[in-house]
Amino acid sequence: MTQIALITGASRGLGAALAEALAPTHHIVAVARTTGALEELDDRIQAAGGSATLAPMDITDPKAMATLCRGIHDRWGPLHLWVHTAIHAAPLSPANFVAAKDWDKSLAVNATATSVLIPYVAPLLGQQGRAVFFDDPRAGAKFFGTYGATKGAQMALARSWAAETVKTGPQVRVLTPKPMATAIRARFFPGEDRAALATIQEEAARLLPEILAD
Repeated sequence: MTQIALITGASRGLGAALAEALAPTHHIVAVARTTGALEELDDRIQAAGGSATLAPMDITDPKAMATLCRGIHDRWGPLHLWVHTAIHAAPLSPANFVAAKDWDKSLAVNATATSVLIPYVAPLLGQQGRAVFFDDPRAGAKFFGTYGATKGAQMALARSWAAETVKTGPQVRVLTPKPMATAIRARFFPGEDRAALATIQEEAARLLPEILAD
């Protein structure tokens, strides 16, 4: 049976690197809003001998996510792995200057979409599947109010789900990547020496055994 891996946030950064790392053993269902970046990912996966299905969708659209999950069920049946890397990084600001539009978008992408996706994806994973989330503990750090609060909400959902499914499955894991030379980090820390950071490929290779370990 073909192993199916759903990757939300697959167009760039760690999500794209993990899609490529998983492609030798999984058919990748790659979800992101940016069609061009997904097509470039597909080219790299195919060049390496893998295969992918591209789903240019917005994870904040519940109807689109319902259609996606129904499509996975109808085409393949069970889902073996869900890797959730989609994130919105709002501009840094003091807590008393948080812009309403930045808060609303961060909440929609980082927290609300996760709360919608978990009940949609859980039946596809069943007892044997696995879901993986990635922590970035910024909650309480100065100027990270919007990002830290909404990312923290995502992690609370993931950790609750993990605790609830220990005996029943699916396996739910929360991993913490090392600092990586991503576009998001460059926005958070402009001028940082990026040579000291891990590449997304290096970090994907390091995390892959943790993602796949029984």
